[in-house]
Amino acid sequence: MAKRKEPEEEQSDDCDSADESSSEESSSDDDINMLDVEFEWFDPQPEHDFHGIKTLLRQLFDADAQLFDLSALTELILAQPLLGSTVKVEGNETDPYAFMTDKPTITALLEYLQDRCRLNDDTAKMQSLLQEPTSARIGLILTERLINVPSEVVPPMYIMLLEEISWALEEKEPYNFTHYLILSKTYREVASTMDKEGDSTRRHKKQKKGAGKRGLDQIFYFHPEDELLHKYAYLHGGFGYKKEASQSDSKRAFQELGIKPQGHMILIEATQFEGAVKAVQEYFRHS
Repeated sequence: MAKRKEPEEEQSDDCDSADESSSEESSSDDDINMLDVEFEWFDPQPEHDFHGIKTLLRQLFDADAQLFDLSALTELILAQPLLGSTVKVEGNETDPYAFMTDKPTITALLEYLQDRCRLNDDTAKMQSLLQEPTSARIGLILTERLINVPSEVVPPMYIMLLEEISWALEEKEPYNFTHYLILSKTYREVASTMDKEGDSTRRHKKQKKGAGKRGLDQIFYFHPEDELLHKYAYLHGGFGYKKEASQSDSKRAFQELGIKPQGHMILIEATQFEGAVKAVQEYFRHS
């Protein structure tokens, strides 16, 4: 069964606002159609969610997904159904559109993150926290969603995660973390290799190269909440993937520049985590 939905009164207000907005937009532009989708939050279900979560993990780890046994990692996530959430739109027996879970650090992931940390000055200090033995107890938060799923599904997942960790601690479960490490991904824009082919003029090529160079200096976020979480982070930073990513043009969606994804880590102290979650909730409430 569904974990919970947004309060009915709040849903009603949102629906009314959406109807009014839709009506106004329809009158101004008949070509715009609004799709009303009702999202539901569920506990992870081993009998229904294996393939959906595995697919989302492959998307999260991108080029480095081949370094991990994603089936085993998915089974670990599903082995703790009372901690974490999935988001669906057509009932419990369908594939999840998004998920979030929190686990103690896993050996294979731990070794991978230690290796990636040392490559970036921003995350180098994290390496000592990840090494054993250490007084730091780090909870690894894995979360991903399909690219067309709205960010508004995120705050309820974080709020439920806080509640579930609290309940687990009351039951003396081993979730008394000192830090939370959120594994995410970002991207940079890069010049398209397709623009170097054909009959383009030399000047046109130079313009593309210049745009690609500027893009390399700017980071874009697949998950907009990550930028807000930085304000509460002990440290954060990006890292390149070990494996060569696919050509940027394969991820070029009707734009002149390609994109180059990279991994991203956000480490938040447990004392700051609740405040960070409330900030995310407040941000999307008014966005």
